[in-house]
Amino acid sequence: MNVMEMFSLKGKTALVTGAGNRIGYGAQCAEALYEAGAEVYIASRNLEKLNNFAADYPGMKVIQLDLENEEQIMKIIPEIIEKSGKLDILVNNAVARTALAKWDLPMADFDRSFHANASALFLLTRLAAEEMKANGGSIINIASYMGMLGLDHANYAGTQMQTDGIEWPSPAYHYEKGGMINFTRWAASVLGKYNIRVNCVSLIGLEPLEGERSLFQKQHAARTLLNRCCSHEDLKGGIVYLASKASNFVTGTNLIIDGGYSAV
Repeated sequence: MNVMEMFSLKGKTALVTGAGNRIGYGAQCAEALYEAGAEVYIASRNLEKLNNFAADYPGMKVIQLDLENEEQIMKIIPEIIEKSGKLDILVNNAVARTALAKWDLPMADFDRSFHANASALFLLTRLAAEEMKANGGSIINIASYMGMLGLDHANYAGTQMQTDGIEWPSPAYHYEKGGMINFTRWAASVLGKYNIRVNCVSLIGLEPLEGERSLFQKQHAARTLLNRCCSHEDLKGGIVYLASKASNFVTGTNLIIDGGYSAV
């Protein structure tokens, strides 16, 4: 097969969660899969944002999904199967940011965060994999360098955020993203016999869509080897690679797209 044909997603059906925000990672994922030829479903809590985003991509479909709502999670895969007959690609991008204020939070706040960002991820991945068992598929989890590293104080100096704030920062996001990376390895080891590949992408923060960088973004960019944060296109190639035949022998890996941030 011609190498460029290996990257084509024509005839594939994909679901991207958390894709309603134009300045988020989900937007890049959905756009990349769509441009590579896939039929793309995007899902999040906000239908208005989903519809506004999908309006620029004829044929892109929207489904409401709240990761805190088990009933909605249970319904989303059957709805896609009813409309399209199959699911080939799942991108777990959505994240509930409910326990980030500080470390000193009630256990119920952390439980709510873990319910959406861990338990819901397990459930949606299992349901998608059940549909992929017959023909294989690709599951891509969107993680972060924060799942691999601690907090760098230099990023936050003068911002009153995280290590520069009065309160001790919340461990929730680091805990969840670190768990996601190892869940990726675990799921790959369980689902490989069905030719279902499970991989992860670890990212850094995004450049502003417009206007000047914040102090945090400037300091964050200075810590990368390429002296910038993630653009609004930098993720697209990696997503198509992991979703397509170009990565047919790749599973259980963590693809780091961080401009070299974690290299030194």
